[in-house]
Order: sequence, then structure tokens, then C-alpha cells
Amino acid sequence: MFAELSITSNFTFLTGASHPEEYVNRAALIGMKALAIADDNSVAGIVRAHTQAKVIARSVKERKEFDAVHGLIGPPRPAHIPAPASAPITVVPRLIPAARLMFSDAPPITVLPMDRQGWRSLCRVISKGRRRAEKGECDLQLQDLEEFAGGLHLLVWPQTQTVHGGAVDWVQAARRLTRRFAGNIHVLMTPRYDGRDRIRFDWIADQAQELGLPTIASAAPRMHHGARRKLADVVSAIRLKCRVDALGRAALSNGEGRLRHEADMLRLFAGHEAAVHRTGEVAQRLTFSLDQLRYEYPSEITENETPSQRLERLAYEGLKWRYPGGAPEKAQRLLRHELALIAKLNYEPYFLTVRDIVHFARSRGILCQGRGSAANSVVCYCMGITSVSPEMGTMVFERFVSEARDEPPDIDVDFEHERREEVIQHIYETYGRERAGLCATVVHYRGKRAIREVGRAMGLTEDTISALSSQLWGFFSTKGLEAERMAEIGLDFSDRRLQQTIELVYEINGFPRHLSQHVGGFIVTEGRLDELVPIENATMEDRTVICWDKDDIDSLGILKVDVLSLGMLTCIRKAFDLLKMHHHQDYTLATLPPEDPRVYDMLCAADSIGVFQVESRAQMNFLPRMRPRNFYDLVIEVAIIRPGPIQGDMVHPYIRRRNGEEEVSFPSDELGAVLGKTLGVPLFQEQAMQIAIVGAGFTPDQADRLRRSLATFKKHGSVSEFRALFLRGMRKNGYKDDFAERCFSQIEGFGSYGFPESHAASFALLVYASSWIKCHHPGIFACALLNSQPMGFYAPAQIVRDVREHGVEVRPICVNASFWDNAMEPDGKGGLALRLGFRQIKGLSEEDAEWITVARGNGYQSVQDIWRRAGVGVAVIERLAEADAFAGAGIKRRDALWQAKAIAPGHILPLFAKDLDGEVVDEPTALLPEMTLGEQVVEDYVSTRLTLRAHPVGLLRHILTPGAAPVEVLPTTGPAPDLSKISFTRGNPD
Repeated sequence: MFAELSITSNFTFLTGASHPEEYVNRAALIGMKALAIADDNSVAGIVRAHTQAKVIARSVKERKEFDAVHGLIGPPRPAHIPAPASAPITVVPRLIPAARLMFSDAPPITVLPMDRQGWRSLCRVISKGRRRAEKGECDLQLQDLEEFAGGLHLLVWPQTQTVHGGAVDWVQAARRLTRRFAGNIHVLMTPRYDGRDRIRFDWIADQAQELGLPTIASAAPRMHHGARRKLADVVSAIRLKCRVDALGRAALSNGEGRLRHEADMLRLFAGHEAAVHRTGEVAQRLTFSLDQLRYEYPSEITENETPSQRLERLAYEGLKWRYPGGAPEKAQRLLRHELALIAKLNYEPYFLTVRDIVHFARSRGILCQGRGSAANSVVCYCMGITSVSPEMGTMVFERFVSEARDEPPDIDVDFEHERREEVIQHIYETYGRERAGLCATVVHYRGKRAIREVGRAMGLTEDTISALSSQLWGFFSTKGLEAERMAEIGLDFSDRRLQQTIELVYEINGFPRHLSQHVGGFIVTEGRLDELVPIENATMEDRTVICWDKDDIDSLGILKVDVLSLGMLTCIRKAFDLLKMHHHQDYTLATLPPEDPRVYDMLCAADSIGVFQVESRAQMNFLPRMRPRNFYDLVIEVAIIRPGPIQGDMVHPYIRRRNGEEEVSFPSDELGAVLGKTLGVPLFQEQAMQIAIVGAGFTPDQADRLRRSLATFKKHGSVSEFRALFLRGMRKNGYKDDFAERCFSQIEGFGSYGFPESHAASFALLVYASSWIKCHHPGIFACALLNSQPMGFYAPAQIVRDVREHGVEVRPICVNASFWDNAMEPDGKGGLALRLGFRQIKGLSEEDAEWITVARGNGYQSVQDIWRRAGVGVAVIERLAEADAFAGAGIKRRDALWQAKAIAPGHILPLFAKDLDGEVVDEPTALLPEMTLGEQVVEDYVSTRLTLRAHPVGLLRHILTPGAAPVEVLPTTGPAPDLSKISFTRGNPD
């Protein structure tokens, strides 16, 4: 039996030319029983190969069961005869995890773990090399491999050139390793297809015999099929930053470096057949499988309590905290039920970990909010993980924390975006770098990036590349490169190079390009994480990540805690601080007055600039039609204006039914129970699963696979594979075909973006909180929003204009009154005015603003005064002058800038300013011309990106509307000018 033990996939980035899944599929097709994916210094791609092998095993099992029932089983095909391309797959390849380690002082070595201990050793070796190098690099020495040698089998790559790491070195390295890996080391023979392979094999065999080591054969494939040769050269050109024409010896000389059948290998290694057969012997010794990984979540055991006892204690303490007047019977009943289910499934440590992270954040005053399938539960509400009470929530706990599926619960926690790093570093400090790490995110080639990099490698001009990119719409799209479209943009599709480029763009689409870090998915373990998966450095300082992404850890059943950031939480927390400071009102997300009619009136009027989730133009257009009047309406509002529901044609039917224009009907009572609260229109992922289970007879496992295929921004859509099964199940249960088709098309819409009800409920609470603050305290809301920038849809100018329209006085930046942050101050009329802060000045740092604030005392009287007392540079003073920040001190913008320019560049220290002359140039008084209103507005936007003087379009009133009077000079304080009566006509402003 031949087993390929050294495969390079495209997770050796920009080197391999085939997906790990493609190798597994090809191995199954040619009847190969075992193969090893061995990428350079990485195991990033093996989970995908492992998952694909399980998919093949499931399909083969289902087909065998079908054939057995229908009597279609025939005699087996001999293993040495390749299967024809049309033959059904009967062999399930076994994946052997591996990696090819690249050393600085030795030749490459393919390392294969024989057992669980071997996997630990491999992960530790890779982690050591990755942690001592920058992101994407690995610095390994041979002693690292010797340090972690347990359970490993080695394949040494001999070199035939006498260079560093070459002939002399590999013999010495092999002799050195023989002492440590006796019986578990082979010398690898790989063909180069250059006509000299036989001579080379004989030479390697002689060297191996002198060393007392057996040889072993490998095709060392870089592609699963020879048709990928062109793409292999393209990725090499991208890696080497050159054109394909200039690759030279780096290009493949032919397409022979592919995955090969046993018969091919015996022909290639004629005279060394034993080396081919040894692969099967070694493969049988390599018993480790990724299925053996038993992820151990931190036990969270304390000295006096088990996890179950601690969770129960904290939950009941939280029940008293949440319900000071006594918890209702419903909440107590749900809490008992949830605790029993959590204990039965042994998920107490997971909930405790999330609780401890949230508790740390709250102890530091960091606002956070949990969401997810398991977050909207009484347990999470009582422990402070979420502020969505059971009365608000609509989730059934078992839908995701279920006995039917042995999978982890799902809780995401959003933190203030300015302070999430504190939480991340706390997790590292609590568990250690060896027990905690962020997930990876695989960055794939998509659309425009594929065109850009492939086009450059193929030698297309930048103009041609830009023209091709302009035809793509959407990040994941590859449509728009058809021949007829090429003619429209003036490209000749008959050009052979252009045709090849477009073919290669389609081929590379979906290829991994590099690893990045996940937005916040943390893996924590009871033991060492670097014995489960290699850990490496991230680009960001003090961050470490693993090499597997979210889908990989889901496939292996590994728990993750999502520590995410949300700008609106920063805004709400700052608003709460301002409310406490100015109105002595101490609110939290859970204690805001519920179901306030004024808040819903404001939303019905689409007055939602800056409000979380409903500030977009689409949402503002939908709000008056939806007319939300309660919390669950906000849940639907959040979920319905999404690509999934829109593409699934769910928006208009829901509105028609809500407005009484269409009858609400259900095809069955069972589906009525699922779709009743959304008027018969499926809006949430949970409903899609329930329709599949109740209507189409899906098993819990099939429904779970459907849910996974509905994942947000799924890279490879797989919803359609359930189509036939769904339609057949609906028909069997008596539903009409047109109804089944409509249901599935709606479900399919979730493939773009399907929103879970649990997430929508958590987001709806933030919608209500931000709406409540804006409704009752618009000035404070605008102040907090400005202090939380950048975030949201709207620029500071729009936020300021909106708050002035709500009657709040906005005061300009002033060197004698402003701080770094925007602030609220008494307006002299019993209310509060919004004072713009130094942070609004473009290019001004917080440190400089602090010096200005601390040193001003009773106020600055001149431009030179601020230079002497605050010690800031001339460039900072010029920025203040350009922002008209000296107006409050009676100095006009141009005068202030003139005086700033007169300050000599820092030769004399401010300490000696009164004793020495010359620090300020003796300039005569200048009579500078007054700035026009238009010039003032322009300078405001240049320096602060907003103005309090006039709307820019108002300055063109007399041009846009002939006969209209030009806009008057307006005060910089007070409400915004009323420009609603301005009429506009078509015309040329010039």
C-alpha cells in the first residue's frame, strides 16, 4: 500500500496550489487509503482536510446503506487499479496530521506524530519557532526538535547541492537525529522530473545505507492535479513579487508534481520499490487522528466549591440582585430548569469563565453586554452577562444548549471598543500565554484582490487591472468578467493572456492568502494550549493567536469565548457617566425605564441619527412603516433590514401583514407555533431551523448543519445542498411544493446574512438604551457620541447639526473653556450646552490638549501666553489658531495665526521668557482683512470637519435660487439656522 506522507497544500501560503479538501477528494477518487498534509511550519490546513474526510465517510456510509437496501453492492475493485473518474468513491482516506519543519541549521524535515504525545511535541516545536519570530515567520533550530522528540516520526529531506543546509549538513543532521529518533527516522526520496531522478535516488539510497537509515518515497505534491500547474506558477510569482515570465527556475518545469497513485509511484521509483511500500508500513504506525484531541475546558474549581456549586450560588445571588422585590415564579422556574440542564451537560465551567470575564470588566467600569444563543437565559441575566431580562427575551434555552447535539453553548460578549484591550490582557494574565490565545482568521483571495495580484503576476497593465476590477460588485463577487462585459470596457477577450488571467482569477478565488487574528474569539484550556494547537505572535503587540479559525475549532468541538468590541457601548457608558455627573441619575442597561412611549414616538418619526443599528438610511426609511411600539418590535427591526431577509423577500410580506393588508395564515398548526410571533414570515436563524425540523422532518444533526451553513458571511455557501432533502421532507409532510419552494428561498436568503433572534434581542436593548438617552437628553447623547468617535454612520458635523436641531446650544472650541473631550456646561438658562473639545481639531494630540488644559489657570490672554505657559510647540498653536480656538479670548482667527507665526522656533525656553528678549519676533501691528463667512466656514471644515456658522449650501442660496437673498452671518452658538425654506432649482452654480 502506498500512502503519500508529505503533501504541500495552499496553507503553505503562495506555494501550494490545491486546497486540503481537494487532496482528500483526489485521494478518495484514486483509492489512496492514507495521506499526510505537511505544510511548512504549520498545521493550519489539516482540520479542513480532516473535516472533508469525515464528509466523505458519511457520504460513503449513506450510499452503502442505500445500495444494501436496493441490492446494488458488487465485487470490490482491486486496490492497485485506479478508479475511473466516473466511479463512485468507495475508499475513505485517513488523514495523517503532519508538518514540514524548516530549520536555520538543518535540512527540512517532515514530522509525523505517531500518537497524542507526538502531536503535543509537534505543536510545542512549531510554537517555539513561531513565538521567537515575527508574525508569519518561524525561526527553528534542530535542537528545538530534539527538545520535543516524544512520539514523532521523521522524514529527512536530503539535498544534493553542497550549500548551507545542503549535502554535508543533511548527512550530519541525520546522523545527529539518529541517536535520538532511532527506529523512527527515514530518508525521503522525491522526484524532480528532470531526467536525473534515477541517479539521484541511487545516490540518496547509498547515503542512507551508510547512515543505517531506510529510505521512503514521496511525490511531494504541490497540487492535487496537474491542471493546477499554471496556478502554482502564479502563486509563486505573487510570493516572489515578480511576473510569471520572470520566474526562471522558480517556475515548475512541468505538471508532474501532483498527487499520485501507487502504480505511478512504483513506475517512478523502479529499482526502489521498497521505498514506496514502506509508506504503507509507516502509515500503519501513525495512529494519531485529530479525533483524539480531547479539548479540556478550564475546570474553574475553587478551593471550597465545585463548578456546579459555584454557578448555582452565583446564579441565586444574582437573582436577588436583579429582583430586589422578589423574583417572579417564571424566572425562578426557568433558572432551576437551566441550571439542571447545564449541570447535565457539564457546561458550568464555560458559564463561569464568561461570568468572571464580565465581572472583571464591571469591576473596572467597562460596560459590556452578552449576546448569543446561550446568553439570553436567566442564568446569564442573573450573573450580569446580559441585561436582557427573561420578560424581554423570547428564546428557548434548549434551542442551542441541547442534549440532542453534543456541542458547546455560544456566548459573545461586547465590550467598549476603547477599553476591550484591558479585558484581553486580563485573560492573558489570568490563564497565561500557554493556556489562552485568539483564534485565527484565514484571509482568502476574493474578487478584486484576486484580479489585482493575479493580473500583476500575469503582466497586465495597471489600467487593465483597474478596468477588470471595476466590473466586480461586492466583496465576494467574481461575476462580471464575461466576454461581453470585456468588450463593453474596451478589452479584447480574444487575447490569450487576458483569457488566462481571468481563468486563473476564478481558480484562485477562495485560496487562503495569509492568517490574521479573529476579532475576539478566545480559546482557553485547562492544560497547555500549545499542546493542542501551535501558538504564534500576532501583528499587534502583546497578542498571541492560534493557527485555526472559527470553523476549524467548531469542527473539533473546541469552546471559544468571543470578546468583541462595540462602539455604542462606549457611547452609552460615557452618556451614563454624564447623566450621573449633571443630573445625578445612576442608570445601567437593565435599569433604564422600560417601554417609554416617547422613545417609540421618536423612532416612529425616524429621528434616529446616531442611534444604534437604526441610524442607516434604510432603517430610517423603514421605521415609519414599521412603527415600533414595544421591545419585540425593536428585535424584529434589528433583524429584518439585513441582506438575508431582504434577499429572501421577507420585508414586504411582513409589513403587509403587520398593516393588515394581507391575511396572516399558517399552513399548519405546527408551523404556526414557530412563525406566529413574526406573522408567518421567517426572520431568524432559529426559525429556519425549526421549519426544517417541524416542516421538513430534519434531524437535530441535519438542522445543526443547516444552521452552520447559514453562518454570517459564510465563505463557501452550502445552503443549497439541503434543497432536495428539504423539499422532499416538506412534500412528505403534506405541504405544497410552491410553499416549500418559498420557504426554502427565504431560508436560502440567510446564506448571505441570517440574524439569530438571540443576537437581535441583545442588540434591541442597545437600540432602546441609545434611543432613550437621545430622546430625553439629546445634548448628553451627542456629547457621548462625539467622544466615542470614530464609529457609526455619521460624521461629527452631522451629529452637531442634529443636536442643534433638537434645541441644544453648541459652543465652539475655546482655549479657555474646552477640554480634550467634548463636555456639557451650564447654558445660563437652567439647561446644559455642549462645549466642543480639542479632540475635534484635526492633528491635535490628547497629550498637547492636556498640557493646554492644565496650564491655563485663570485663562490665556494672548497667543504667546499659551506658548509660554503650556509649553506646546508652534505647530500646535497654529492648529488652535486655524480652528479659531482663540475667539473666546478676543483674538480673531487671522490675528491668532499671525501671532503664532511670529513665535520663534523654540530656541529660548519659556522659563526665561521674561528675562530674555528675542523669543517672539517683534512684528508691527498688521491690519489683516476680515474673513468672509464663506472663508470662515471653509476654514472650520478644514480644521475641525464641522462648523457652527452656517450650512455650506446656504452660502450658495442666491446662486441656486435666483432672486434669493444671500445667507446672513450667523452666531456660532445657539440652535442651527432654519434652512428648510430654501428652494433649489437646477442650474449651473458657475
